[in-house]
Amino acid sequence: MVGNGGSLLEDVVIVGGLLVAQCVLAGYVVFVDHLLGLGAHPLAVIAVAGVASAAFFLPFAVALERKRWPCKVSGTLLAQLVLIALGGTSAFQELMLLGIEKTTPAVASAMPNLSPGLIFIVAACLRLERFDKACKYTRAKMVGTVVCLVGAMAMSFLHSAASSSSSSSPEEEAAAGSYCDWILGCSYLVGAAVVLALVTVLQAATLASFPAPLTMCSITSAMGAAFTAILQVVVEGKFGMGSPNIDATLIARIVVMGGVVGGSCIVFQAWCLGKKGPLFVSVFGPVQTVCSAILSASLLGHKLSLGSLVGIVLMFTGLYLVLWAKRKENLTLGLACDHPQSQAHDAEKAAPLLS
Repeated sequence: MVGNGGSLLEDVVIVGGLLVAQCVLAGYVVFVDHLLGLGAHPLAVIAVAGVASAAFFLPFAVALERKRWPCKVSGTLLAQLVLIALGGTSAFQELMLLGIEKTTPAVASAMPNLSPGLIFIVAACLRLERFDKACKYTRAKMVGTVVCLVGAMAMSFLHSAASSSSSSSPEEEAAAGSYCDWILGCSYLVGAAVVLALVTVLQAATLASFPAPLTMCSITSAMGAAFTAILQVVVEGKFGMGSPNIDATLIARIVVMGGVVGGSCIVFQAWCLGKKGPLFVSVFGPVQTVCSAILSASLLGHKLSLGSLVGIVLMFTGLYLVLWAKRKENLTLGLACDHPQSQAHDAEKAAPLLS
């Protein structure tokens, strides 16, 4: 009974914490959109937030996870950490910020919901996820993934009708330029979703052999910040915030919201990732989209076009179809694994990337 009570409490903490984390991250997305509107350089924002996050969590990692550190860092672990830093901190955030700059916070928050379907594709290709075309749950996951992709396309291409009808400018050239920017922004966001799917699978594999989420996030945040700062110096010849409008107060807010608060949410999600798997964590993604839409509409005056709304609904439908199929599949496999002769899925039980 004590064990069941502890498990129930843990589930409540995970579910409640993920809901709060998504609301906080939605607020950060809207804040970043405001920063970009003031002229902040995306690379500088990523670097400052990454350094703040690493500095804040390193003492906790040393105090709480030092006993879990390996005596010797293997080449495989080092390569995993570098790839997570390059993908999760540098590439993913840069693509997200470029997408936010050209679309809206609500659309930017919705697009990463492509990741569960993409995770399924990546894991199936690597044989880390069960794939049986004869199984109805596998077919359901395939259909859900396709619906997600259709939703992303609808969000991108159906925006033009709303944009054209609501535009008061008689110049078609300006309207076409705005539409091209929107398509480019959505392309950035789709690229970010692909990177996120790859990084999520890699994080799950890394946590299986290195169960220290605080340490992993601290190291990858610091490495990602360094890579991002170096990239800005190489591209522009210097490191800077990009605009005189970004004063010390706004930089402090980046440190607090992006480094401490946002970093806390990411570390908590990494812990949940190790406990429940990436698909469970992904189910809460739509909460961030809804919160972003409400905040951006009330604070920044952004409104969702009909095409964007249709795309978001399709993406959520596909997302939950994938999650439903995976849950049913896990229940089926759990019943099958109760029999001693059923050992075909031991690898999945040992490393449930999509559980």
